[in-house]
Amino acid sequence: MSDKPSADRFEAELLAAAPFMRAFGRALTGDVEQAEDLAQETLLQAWRCRDQFRPGTNLRAWLSTILRNRFYSSQRRRKWRAEYDSEIIERTLVAPDDPSANVELEDVRRALAMLPDFQREALILVGAGGLAYEEVAQIMGCPVGTVKSRVRRARDELQALLFGARLAHRERSPSALGALLSDFDSIRRGSAVAA
Repeated sequence: MSDKPSADRFEAELLAAAPFMRAFGRALTGDVEQAEDLAQETLLQAWRCRDQFRPGTNLRAWLSTILRNRFYSSQRRRKWRAEYDSEIIERTLVAPDDPSANVELEDVRRALAMLPDFQREALILVGAGGLAYEEVAQIMGCPVGTVKSRVRRARDELQALLFGARLAHRERSPSALGALLSDFDSIRRGSAVAA
């Protein structure tokens, strides 16, 4: 019976991490349904392997590693790779009620989809996930400096795409990027409140 409170706590922490797992899954797959499946499989595998988790370490980093490994394993098994569908990407983030913000947020989504996978992944884990560079380096299996470089290059590329008129010819304002960061912050706040 001494394992019961720790199992209950572990379960509560898993449930609190579920929204971030879905968001990270969407960032990797570009598909809401695949992301949901990937997040569920990750949480189920984490539950099955809960005895391997070291208390006191970052659960979200551990879950991100599981999710990332499952994603890339499934990609290696596939003989083809689907392109991102702009309709699916549009539904991955929710914009404020301001119609111009919806247009700007759509541009941010498209810009994120245009980033190389390794840059988008690093940016999502650091920006939305709030994970430390060291944790992301461990998840991605690369040096900390590489993660910092990928995040910096992803930010620079997003800025160039959004403000360099590479997506469209209309004027851009920083509010779309602010809305994206607001979405990241709400995910982070939701995880912090649940913990």
